[in-house]
This record gives sequence, structure tokens and C-alpha cells, in this order.
Amino acid sequence: MADSPKDIPEAGRTLIKNIGLLLTGDLDQPILDSDSLTIEDGVISGFESKNADRVIDAAGCAVAPGLIDGHCHPVFGDWTPRQNQIGWIEMNVNGGVTSFLSAGEVHLPGRPKDAEGVKALAMVAQRCFANFRAVGAKVIAGAPVPELDFDYTFYAGLKEAGIRHIGEIGLGTVAKGPDAARVTSWCRELGIETIMHTGGPSIAGSHLVTSSDVLEAQPDVVSHINGGPTSIPHNAIRELCRYAKGGLEAVHNGNEKSTLVALEGALEEDRLSDFLIGTDAPAGSGVQPNGMLRMATLLSCLGGLPAEQAWCCGTGNVAKRRGLQQGILQKDRPADIVFMDRPVGSQGTSVLDAMVMGNIPGIAAVMIDGKLRIGRSRSTPPAARLPLN
Repeated sequence: MADSPKDIPEAGRTLIKNIGLLLTGDLDQPILDSDSLTIEDGVISGFESKNADRVIDAAGCAVAPGLIDGHCHPVFGDWTPRQNQIGWIEMNVNGGVTSFLSAGEVHLPGRPKDAEGVKALAMVAQRCFANFRAVGAKVIAGAPVPELDFDYTFYAGLKEAGIRHIGEIGLGTVAKGPDAARVTSWCRELGIETIMHTGGPSIAGSHLVTSSDVLEAQPDVVSHINGGPTSIPHNAIRELCRYAKGGLEAVHNGNEKSTLVALEGALEEDRLSDFLIGTDAPAGSGVQPNGMLRMATLLSCLGGLPAEQAWCCGTGNVAKRRGLQQGILQKDRPADIVFMDRPVGSQGTSVLDAMVMGNIPGIAAVMIDGKLRIGRSRSTPPAARLPLN
């Protein structure tokens, strides 16, 4: 008999009522004028009150799409060998993150670098995380790091194996413009998404990648445009905001000043919809369960971005650029939802006010596929209000 699904959506209809603020994650309409949301079998079905099998009283909390960490480095299970820490995914869910996108499983001790080994690692990581979801979190793993001796048939084999994106160009021996451009060209032809390291080396064995390298390769995502962690010069960041065709990603483990330069550059070029955030964790900088919250708050309190738009940079913007269904509260999309409020003691009357003041939200509960996974967060300050169910 085949194994039963390891993690399935909440069956039946759920009504969330008394929503104080509904953030959609969509830049086109970041705030929706509704105090109710209905879910059918784990999928959003509407924004009106209906009879339901179960009712959750938001009690005035804000409701928003779960954050998508568009740049992380998982290995296997809920463990990171880089910091020898167990439970980092669960703690990030406590920080409002419901989905994770691997930028390469590079921290595995003894990571293989031959073509067969790299492909095998990607396939194993992808399939393991499809079967294992810590507190319901969605980890899209299996991101092989390109090496110079991999030819077109290697990438064609990845496509055939169901690998949807490669790891950071620049973490392996492929790093400079001409070599990177060859890889992005092959992947573009095959329909495989490409991301590219930007900035100084992150760990021993990785490489300096300049704006010129990135512009020659034109990856689908300019990974950590603010450095990972060492930033390229600010004039080069602005150049990428003007001429890079891919998403412009800033990460928690990068340079904070360069984050603001990149945001300013994206706004000047009318490219806010291309601006994405992630953490680049686990890494040498550690594990930051509140890293995504801190990034969204940074964009708002120091970058001057309205807080509801800053939330979009870690949800809907990532979803649209990376081809995901989650990340936007909209009919027929997964009910991956965060309940949050201003943290106790914060100035202001709402979670948005708190972010403008520089205070991260208090996470009151997290729902994934319509199923409540955690209550009051163990990693954020306490939310002023809590949902009732």
C-alpha cells in the first residue's frame, strides 16, 4: 500500500471573523476592506461570512499571508549543520514564515561537487522536504550549485528529474560573467530558474561576484543585491536596479545600508514589484527566526516604505517572481496565514504603526493550508491581541 500523505490541508470550511486588518500581500491592493475570510479544504474561498465547520475569531488581529523566505540554505530535516542547531524551521514559522526557498544545500558536510553527486543531492533534498514538513512549513528544496565541468546534458537531466531551480551561481566554480551567462542561457532554454550570488565570498570556496558578472549573466533573481554578506559598491547596486532583468533580492544576512540603497534604486526605477526579501540563513551569521520580520520592518521604518507594501516584498512579490501560489491572500490560493498585532508596549494603534516605529510585529498564530500550526509565537514579542478558536 502506498504511503498516505505526510501533511494534508485542513478539511472542511473554516471562517475567520473579526479581522482588524486584512493584508493581501499583493502590491496592486495590499489592504482589503473585509473583516472575514473563508477557507475550503485549506484553500481561500472568499472574503465574506458563511456558515462553517469551525470558526476562528481574529479578535481584531491583523491577518496577512505567511512570509516566504526566498533565500535560505536548508540541508535535511529541521537541522542545520552550519550552526549545529535543531529546530530552525519551526522557530522561523514562529517568526511568521510559512514557506522557504532553497538557494542551495551548500552546508552539508562533505557536499559532493561531481555532476552525479550534485544531481543526487538535489533530488534527495527536494524529495525529503516534500515528505517532511516541520510544523507544516513548505520547503522548496533541491537547488544544485553549478560547477564549471557541468555541460548542457547535466541541466537537461535536472529538468527531467523535476528540479525547478538551481542554487546560487557563484557558490561553486561557476562565478564570472561568461561562464555564468552560459549556464543561465541553458537554464532559460530548459525552463529552469536561475539565481546568482552578488557580492564578496560568503564562505571559503565561494567567489566575488560583481555587478558586471550579474549583468552579463542576467539571472532570474539577483541574489542578495545587498551582499551575502559583503556588499558590492552602492553605485553598482544602483546599476543593477537599472539594468538587471531579474528580481532584486535583499537579505537579512547582508549589508543593511546597502538594503536601503537597493530599495531606493528599485523605487527610482519603478521596480518595487521586483524587490524581494529573504534571510540567507542558516549561515555564518546564524539562524534568525525573526529575520523576515526584521527585513520588512527595516524597509518600513528606515526605508520609508508603507508597512503594508513592505509585507508584500516578503510575500506576493516573491510568489509572483518565483512562480508560487502561496504568498497572496486571494481566492483559490493556499490558506497560509499569519495572525499578528502590534507587540505589547509598542507605540501606535496597529501592527503597521509598530513597524513604522521600528518594532517587529507580534505573531499571534500561524496557519498553513488552513490548519493552525502554532499559537502565540515563541520567537517574537507577545502580540497585543490573540485569535480565539
